Amino acid sequence: MPNPSEAPNPSDELWQSDPETYWRGIDAAARAARLDSPALIIDRGALEHNIADLRRRAGGVPIRVASKSLRVRSVIGDILGREGFAGVLAYSVDEARWLATELELPDVLMGYPTTSRGAIGRLLADDVARERVTLLVDSTEHLDLIDSVTPPGQRGTVRIAIDLDASLRLAFGLVHIGVRRSPVHRPTDAEALARAIVERPGFALVGVMSYEAQVAGVGNQVVGARLKNRVVSAMQDRSMAELRTRRGAAVEAISRHAKLEFVNAGGTGSLEATARDSSVTDIAAGSGFFGGHLFDNYAHFRPAPAMAFGLDVVRRPTPNIITCLGGGWIASGPAAPDRLPKPAWPQGLSYLGTEAAGEVQTPLRGEAAHGRNVGDRVWFRHTKSGEAAEHVNEVAVIDRDADGGPRVVDVVPTYRGEGKSFL
Repeated sequence: MPNPSEAPNPSDELWQSDPETYWRGIDAAARAARLDSPALIIDRGALEHNIADLRRRAGGVPIRVASKSLRVRSVIGDILGREGFAGVLAYSVDEARWLATELELPDVLMGYPTTSRGAIGRLLADDVARERVTLLVDSTEHLDLIDSVTPPGQRGTVRIAIDLDASLRLAFGLVHIGVRRSPVHRPTDAEALARAIVERPGFALVGVMSYEAQVAGVGNQVVGARLKNRVVSAMQDRSMAELRTRRGAAVEAISRHAKLEFVNAGGTGSLEATARDSSVTDIAAGSGFFGGHLFDNYAHFRPAPAMAFGLDVVRRPTPNIITCLGGGWIASGPAAPDRLPKPAWPQGLSYLGTEAAGEVQTPLRGEAAHGRNVGDRVWFRHTKSGEAAEHVNEVAVIDRDADGGPRVVDVVPTYRGEGKSFL
């Protein structure tokens, strides 16, 4: 995707001030370009808005791009060519190797441990990728597995980062708030693993990664949930205060055994809070670039809807119900209504409780259904980001001409369109 000017276009704010005009423009641009359904689009102006806002919120701390939430290689490359962004947080070893060689990225950090022996073997056999990709571990078992694929005497040095648990634990560990990830929670745990890594041949400990999901991934301004929002905000403040102290101590303990190149942390929802942690050198962000509707529930920022998908109406079962082809693009996380795509235009459509978003067809109900005919299009916003690109081969890029009218200016492949299905 060509690198556009970062100067904001006044019409970019239509998504907020005049959503009806905004979505009508998106629909007209897609129709003019004869985009078939399902039509996945990126609004360049909205993407620029989000890129600038993420950088502002990070307060000068470099942002590491979480690739799982984009899955469009040209967009990843575009973002990394800008000031304030550095490195990738990958989700698959084969993906990490591909990005390190195809995009020639010098800094690709795995965001998760891996046990894929085939992928590990391919990485270890690729000297260029092995020098650019950092594998994540939270126990010596991960080191054992790497050694079992290719012993240290038969390979070059493998770059390693420690996954530090960032959850909040209360009541002597009886209360756990956050995700269940790494067993490395205390600074003493981190130091013990660091010592074990540096004592083993064939490994270089170069970094630390941690993800405060209870802050970055939990909304604190959910409509109609005032009391819950206050509780969540209080929890998040307490969690970040505890984590800044504990993470700093863990990094200090690890640094007694290895010279660290980076300390990665955070996510889209925690940029401001994570940036205040002096031990952190870069912050991960992914979903905030495309602005899934899950992030409408945050008090301290509001991303623009930079990605959306359009589905054709194929049936009219009743005057107030229309049925679209496709739609079951469900996001990860607890199975709940907030994981479903959100009908964005025409406004006023909602799911049927008995069917919701279907794998092949999705019925929608509402007054707006009366004005939709077979062949018309309904536009949806995805929940988080990564799920959208897994369903189509191409994404159309929409920009605005001199008169402010939206038009399709490019069509670029998704990971899927490049024949890549990593996970």
